[in-house]
Amino acid sequence: MVRGVAGAAHPRYHPGMSSSEYLTKLFGLDGKTAVVIGGTGTLGGAICEALGQAGAYVVVVGRNAESGNGQVERLAGMGASGEFFQADSTSREDLERLVAHLRDAGRACDVLVNGAGTNSATPFLEIDDEEWDRIMNVNLRSVRLACQVFASDMLERKTAGSIINIASLSAITPLSRVFTYSASKAAVLSLTQNLAREWAESGIRVNALSPGFFPAEQNRKVLTPERVESIMRHTPMNRFGEPQELAGAVVLMASNAAAGFLTGTNIVVDGGFTAMTI
Repeated sequence: MVRGVAGAAHPRYHPGMSSSEYLTKLFGLDGKTAVVIGGTGTLGGAICEALGQAGAYVVVVGRNAESGNGQVERLAGMGASGEFFQADSTSREDLERLVAHLRDAGRACDVLVNGAGTNSATPFLEIDDEEWDRIMNVNLRSVRLACQVFASDMLERKTAGSIINIASLSAITPLSRVFTYSASKAAVLSLTQNLAREWAESGIRVNALSPGFFPAEQNRKVLTPERVESIMRHTPMNRFGEPQELAGAVVLMASNAAAGFLTGTNIVVDGGFTAMTI
């Protein structure tokens, strides 16, 4: 019988171990390097902070140096460590340059978060090729490229890794007015599940995180008063999510000790939105 790569040894509680020690062994990321593509955004920044506070060295990846360096300063203020790497998430060359940069620094990616994203509220019949291609490039092409580049490195090094792709609740239930965005995120979810199957025996876990409504720069333009009212009616918790509320799901998926058998899944953090029907 063919057997896959074993996961990290599960930390068992033993007499004398404090609850904090157990949780650190279970969820701690000390010694790990986390690459967060799109880490300069609102949700990406919260993800960087969660991984940094869990002990990972965080590489904040984005195009805006001012935002990226600001994020690194915030990490330092929390006692976490990391750096900013300027890159275009849709450029294979930039991503390969990042892998080489980490190798030269004696590091390698253990946790990859694909969080670059963009959106547009355009009526379907008015969507042109430029808009479709732009959104698909940022939301889907970037995920494909990063998974290819970083998983190739993980496979070459024969090390386990965790890939977290940021999808959306619109990957499950398409949302009105964001046709291209919904299509791109549905594709991200499908790709996540296929890659989880492809790399399962190699020790690379691939999961998706689907946030509900978290106000951020990319969606503020579509959050009209009427739309906000509709969202609240459909959200049992009757509020928007706070970026920090993604922390638990991200750290869980990143940790081999806590989630060594977790792959191909999609964790939805939406205040109950997808549980609501009428």
